[in-house]
Amino acid sequence: MLILAITVIAIDAQAQNNDLRLQAETRIDYSGDFLNSDDTNGKMGFYGRYLNVMLSGTIGDKFSYAYRQRLNKAHADQSFFDATDWIYLTYAPTSNWQFSAGKQVVAIGGYEYDRAPIDLYFCSEFWNNIACYQFGVSAAYATKSGNDKVMLQVCQSPFRSMADNLYAYNLMWMGSHEWYQSLWSLNLIEQGEDDQMAYLALGNQFTFGNFRLQLDYMLRAAHSDALFKDYSIMGEASYTIADKVNLFGRMTYDVNNSLETINDYCVMPNTEITRFGAGVEYYPLPENNRAIRLHAAYSHTLGRNGNPYGALQDGHSMFTVGLKWKIDIVSLVKKAF
Repeated sequence: MLILAITVIAIDAQAQNNDLRLQAETRIDYSGDFLNSDDTNGKMGFYGRYLNVMLSGTIGDKFSYAYRQRLNKAHADQSFFDATDWIYLTYAPTSNWQFSAGKQVVAIGGYEYDRAPIDLYFCSEFWNNIACYQFGVSAAYATKSGNDKVMLQVCQSPFRSMADNLYAYNLMWMGSHEWYQSLWSLNLIEQGEDDQMAYLALGNQFTFGNFRLQLDYMLRAAHSDALFKDYSIMGEASYTIADKVNLFGRMTYDVNNSLETINDYCVMPNTEITRFGAGVEYYPLPENNRAIRLHAAYSHTLGRNGNPYGALQDGHSMFTVGLKWKIDIVSLVKKAF
């Protein structure tokens, strides 16, 4: 019903808005999870990983909007917005300034954090435990060249489920300079009354022809005694062959050797855990069209996790083989009408 309703909106808006984009995407995998190579405890089978609908466009000359709904995500508190990744309106009075309000990505730096979940196969302990979509407001300024943008954001805290009136205050720099791109941030995130966590997230991307290296460093500290004791490092190297095949290797490292008091709810104390693996992606369509993707990936985890129920556990292995595809609903509407 939701896709039908949005399609009707697209048909109605098509004559008025040439910038309107309406897309749907999904990913289906055959995957397995094993602990300490014990296939008797393994889980194997076909899984529908994601089913997303995305809508974006402009309203007049200065307003634009973006919306993504994850149809396979549960509504935890019976709110439709629980399954909404983002829905926000942006006002751009000039080419340099943008002001946005709505549900947005919390402005934390790093390329692992920034990438769409549908395009990731195995991630860090931090990534698996952060609620990264929240309601808020933001203001951004882009330089005249467009190579740098600075954003200031105030939004609900990713830990708002722990208490009412919790907020996050985020300052982010997004840079693009030939072979180097950046996603850096300073964040102060409330986790409870008189309980704040500071982040320094340094996301770096280096591109040389068909080779790309993403390297993130995230430092977290609730007090000075925890400085340089609680952090994550995430890295991925990839190489694309003839715009068809992408080979990648990936590693994440999460550590929290701070005080036994739990201040970091994403990476618990007494954690030092490493995840590493590799994979391949194949895009069968011509002319660099990436609407269809075949993929395969494998990862293994070593170390200790202070959270016995954490996403990463010592001796955990995972493989996945799957298919992702995206359709442009507006194009289909044009052909039908």
